[in-house]
Amino acid sequence: MLDRTGGPSSHWLVTKFRRAGVAATLAALPIALAYRFSQVYRMRAGFPRRRPPAFSPADFGLPFEETIVRSPGGDLPAWFLPANGAAAGPGVVLVHGWDSARDRMLANVQFLHAAGFHCLTFDVRGHGANIAETLPVSGGEFGADALAGFAALIARPEVTTGALLGHSMGGIGAILAAAADSRVGALVSSSAPSDPRRLVSETFRLAGLPFPGLIAGPLSWLTTREFLRPRGHRVRDISAGAAIARYRGPILLVHGELDRVIPPRHAQRLRDSAVAGRAGDGTNVELFLVPDGGHTWLYESELYRRHIAAFLARTLGGPLSPEAAAEAAGATMVKRLPEPEGPLVGSRTDGVAAAFLVGAASVSGPGDQ
Repeated sequence: MLDRTGGPSSHWLVTKFRRAGVAATLAALPIALAYRFSQVYRMRAGFPRRRPPAFSPADFGLPFEETIVRSPGGDLPAWFLPANGAAAGPGVVLVHGWDSARDRMLANVQFLHAAGFHCLTFDVRGHGANIAETLPVSGGEFGADALAGFAALIARPEVTTGALLGHSMGGIGAILAAAADSRVGALVSSSAPSDPRRLVSETFRLAGLPFPGLIAGPLSWLTTREFLRPRGHRVRDISAGAAIARYRGPILLVHGELDRVIPPRHAQRLRDSAVAGRAGDGTNVELFLVPDGGHTWLYESELYRRHIAAFLARTLGGPLSPEAAAEAAGATMVKRLPEPEGPLVGSRTDGVAAAFLVGAASVSGPGDQ
């Protein structure tokens, strides 16, 4: 009978390798689940429900012409509304938010037009009357379309100088566009998220996803990058916080003090970034918190209307004095538009992770401004 060598038995080695394999599988499982979550999130939260405009400026007695904005994403339907009998003067591009359309900016148009500003508003790609997108829509697309909108505005013979005003995701777009074009004379951003990762984190919160802090941070990091990957965006390139630090013109940040969708801390971060980009000089960086304001319908506040009109009149040089512009805007009675009846066009954003991106209806009312 041969002597045993004293080495490990084959059974022992097999058991050891099996245990190692199980351990490796268990270790990889959270990564695989996180990756799968990021893919589902991108599909559910990356595609807006289209809301074709249900109203036009004619419904409010405003003069306008149908036009287009030539964007890298295609031709976008737009309205140009001349003020003061089309006399030469300053103009404003208005950029709507997620799941919205250009008619949702008509309340803002009404008081700005009353204050003497030419206005241009359009449907961001994937929204309004545009066809659905095949790739996720992010702040990068809002920014590129807002930049194209500003180019269309400033090319008008009636327009002498121009500003950008955007709400929520449109606020991100306005900030990115302002940082990319030195001709932007002033910037107004309303209820905007400060950066993509924090926006994703807010959607987790709004959806009630019970992620502990040790998981939520890395998961939001991965989810943000996977969301942006199909279009090749880098996080910093479409961060409102990074972009606003590069813009040198006058800035007005407006936020509802009771905004539970994008809390006011985002506006404070944006202000801090803007001031830091100016070596600590906050002279031309304003932050206005609308008393009792939520995420949407801030234009119903007279203080909101007066503050924006006065800021634009002061920074763009008229056409009215800041005081007269504030009076005209404050006296303009505006109301939120009724929500569209029947099903919206498309349904790809119906998902647990999309609480904010589909409008956070349970928090601040259906749709976005």
